[in-house]
Amino acid sequence: MHPNNLHNNPYDFSALEKAHPSLAEFTFQNEFGTNTIDFASRDAVFHLNKALLKFHYNITDWSIPPHYLCPPIPGRADYIHHIADLLKDYAKNEVSSDGKSKVNSIKGLDIGVGANCIYPILGAQIHNWSMVGADINEKAVLSARSNVAATPVLKEKVEIRQQYENAHLFKGVIAEKEYFDFTMCNPPFHTSPEEATKGTLRKMRNLESNDDTKKVITLNFGGQANELWCNGGEALFIKRMIKQSVEFQTQVGWFTTLVSKKEHLAKIYKQLDKLKVNHTTINMSQGNKKSRIIAWRFS
Repeated sequence: MHPNNLHNNPYDFSALEKAHPSLAEFTFQNEFGTNTIDFASRDAVFHLNKALLKFHYNITDWSIPPHYLCPPIPGRADYIHHIADLLKDYAKNEVSSDGKSKVNSIKGLDIGVGANCIYPILGAQIHNWSMVGADINEKAVLSARSNVAATPVLKEKVEIRQQYENAHLFKGVIAEKEYFDFTMCNPPFHTSPEEATKGTLRKMRNLESNDDTKKVITLNFGGQANELWCNGGEALFIKRMIKQSVEFQTQVGWFTTLVSKKEHLAKIYKQLDKLKVNHTTINMSQGNKKSRIIAWRFS
């Protein structure tokens, strides 16, 4: 993980349970005498996330509707820290309209914020950024707004916007003359519900779950259709994002997105090179999981 990620250290379950007592119901000692949870249990993962947000990020309360994506906090924090590195060099010499260095007034946009609202929350609480989150799903938007409202300080830093046009990612969200230092996105991984189900079963096997019913019905991190899959999958989604970014090239400093599948990189690079834009790849890893961020900006 990123060296600034405070989750590089093992979880302090004693401190986490004090911050969120409900976590204690899901904590147990494994065969090595180490406190842990069942990471194949969606409820256990949810309460761990809630405890992490309360203890480390001063969140008053946090929730998500049933069956919506329940993200692993450490990996999400990693994306935020890498964005901060990306911004550091180019932002320190830029000046905003009020005469202050833009390194102290960063504004970011999360495309597909989801019901959990995790990236805006972490961006606001780790780096004091102003964040906007946008989503096409009305229930997700309402949940994200509820999560912002639960912590008073977030109401000054985070705004959630409804995207009403399914064909567009930035249009209808970015206002005229509005500027964002960066955009970020965790795109749908899969091309179909069937592929998403296979991914679910593979993850559950990796977590050594033996409950076949749980394998079929649930995923430890949950997820709605628009969160997990879309026509064409991740590669086509990102290519569409790159094409649409052209229209907003003067209103965004860095466009960024996660890319979960390494085999999609060649197609993405081809699209970026076609537009002759500057781009970079940031590799990330959490345990055995490897991912990367693609970032691009226009001259």
